[in-house]
Amino acid sequence: MLKVIYIYLFGNGEPKIWGLTGQERLRRMLTAHSDIVFVENVEKIPSGATTLFLNANFLFDGRVLSALLGLDKKAALYSASGSPAAIRTDGDYAQQLVRNLSKDSEQNYKFVPIAIPHIGLDDLHIDYQQNLKKKDPPYILPISEANRELLEQELFSGSYKGVTDFITKWVWPKPAYWATHYCVRKGWSPNHVTYLSVVLAITAGLAFWAGFFGIGLLMGWFMTFLDTVDGKLARVTVTSSRFGDVMDHGLDIIHPPLWYLAWGAGLIGTPDAIPGFEILMFLMFLGYIGGRLCEGVFQFSLASFDIFIWRRLDSFNRLITARRNPNLLLLTFSWLIGQPALGLALVVVWHLISTGVLIWRLMVAWLTKHKEGTLRSWLQDIDPARDRDQLAVMIFTRAPLDLRSLSSK
Repeated sequence: MLKVIYIYLFGNGEPKIWGLTGQERLRRMLTAHSDIVFVENVEKIPSGATTLFLNANFLFDGRVLSALLGLDKKAALYSASGSPAAIRTDGDYAQQLVRNLSKDSEQNYKFVPIAIPHIGLDDLHIDYQQNLKKKDPPYILPISEANRELLEQELFSGSYKGVTDFITKWVWPKPAYWATHYCVRKGWSPNHVTYLSVVLAITAGLAFWAGFFGIGLLMGWFMTFLDTVDGKLARVTVTSSRFGDVMDHGLDIIHPPLWYLAWGAGLIGTPDAIPGFEILMFLMFLGYIGGRLCEGVFQFSLASFDIFIWRRLDSFNRLITARRNPNLLLLTFSWLIGQPALGLALVVVWHLISTGVLIWRLMVAWLTKHKEGTLRSWLQDIDPARDRDQLAVMIFTRAPLDLRSLSSK
């Protein structure tokens, strides 16, 4: 049975970052953890019970919170300015900590020194983020009006996958930032955006089927853009849900091959109809499903991480591999030059080539694991700051935020 951890929040964390105060953000982030009890009055904390004091005037990396919850000792995590960000103690000392807590300005808190060991972020031993396929330095950042825009940019950038296709990585970020801000102002949830994505995915497919390729491409590109926005909105506002996650990822898996099938069906009966359509579609599904199977076999049989973050080569491959956005670019190019059938043929060929590459990488990984016993992601062996001059590090990781640019006032 897991031990209950009592959480005491102090500081209000104003101004709001992505529509949330520091208190609201911490509560949302911590509700994902089990056996958490928030307390307003430390006198209600049982003697000896694990207690975590958190300063809501700081923006916490979720990995830092998880690491603090997982500690098995008393520890105090302080910011560079000397303000306490988090203190893990027990119920016997909680009341003393509150008495020792003093507010020396509108935003800054200080504790009278107590005999609790100080730790730094490096002591938490935080590794790369498998879910976002990246490695970013962990952080605790002071919240202030002067920092608001910078912190919002940092949260937004941090919500992006480090390893993804080149359109998501380099084309969508700026407009997605504006769109995410608009959604926050309007009070729209990530699921609202996902629902619209579902509608656009269906209508784009119907447009392709009817031979209206230009209209379908317009809706398709808008759908792919919204697919970026809903995930970023969920992360910056801490509103991810199991239902939304399943719906979003389910849509991502199901709709691409159906789009290509609809595109081919839209060519039937036209001068651009493709001979051997059934064979072409068989090869497309073979390539699409084969690629997904390779990814699944790697992650569930050979390593705990995604195949695209195993070696640097695999990360570069992810930029252009046969996923929806690169394939949609091929279809768009073919439509613009008046050769829609060529686009479908290119999509099928690119699927087969990409899957062939993945089969090769899977075989190499199997041999490597058989020889070395385990596989390691290249992200585990680099430092985003120290190794900044390396091309892969520059492309697939973010430079650490310059803390000198942040104000605690």
